[in-house]
Order: sequence, then structure tokens, then C-alpha cells
Amino acid sequence: MIEQSDAPRGRIRFFRGAFRILAWLFVACVVAQTFIAGMALFGDPAAWKSHTTFVHLFEYLPFFMLISSFAGSMRVRLRWLSGALLALIFVQYATANIPEAGAVHPVLALLLFWLSLHVARAGGTTN
Repeated sequence: MIEQSDAPRGRIRFFRGAFRILAWLFVACVVAQTFIAGMALFGDPAAWKSHTTFVHLFEYLPFFMLISSFAGSMRVRLRWLSGALLALIFVQYATANIPEAGAVHPVLALLLFWLSLHVARAGGTTN
């Protein structure tokens, strides 16, 4: 039988684990997305369709990371950084669809990679 005091700790542990998994999955998706863009740029231009489609598979991972950070009682800093990742995804949409801002798109991809890696590494700490 589970003690009442163990239930909240188990829930917190679950959501912290979920955060870590989501964070590393997001890093992998950003790398894959960059690889697909490279394939389109230096190989087959038809890969741009894959690039625009693939983002829809992982664009909400930072949203679920944000929820997990609250449910897992994680540091406020990780909550803010998860929100920043989500915001960066939507800024990426803007730079992809506004011709004057297109040159910023790959620069923001670098920032997205760096920040996602930082969050994934920081998500492994307990306090």
C-alpha cells in the first residue's frame, strides 16, 4: 500500500522524468529538423516538404515540457526556459513566412538547438 506522503513524491518524480524525456526528444527533433533542411538545401529540394511537415510532429513538445515542469515542481528557471522554447518555435514560423525575416530563421535554429540542449541538461538536476 502506498503511503499518502509517497504519492506526491511519486507524482513529482514521474513528471520530472517526463520532462527529461520530452527535453531530450525535443533536442533530437531539432537536430533531425536541421538535417532535413540540409538535405533540402544541398540535395533534394523536395525535402522542404518534409521540413515543413516534420515540425508539426514536435512543435508542442515544449508546451508539454512546461506542463511537466509545473507538475514536477521543477525550478522556475526551467519553466521559463521551456516557455522560451515554445515561443521560439512560433518565432520560427514567423521568420519562415516573412521574406524580410528569412535570414534570421537559421540563426534562430541555432539558438533553438543551444537552448534545447541547455534545458535538457538542466532538466536532469533535482532542485
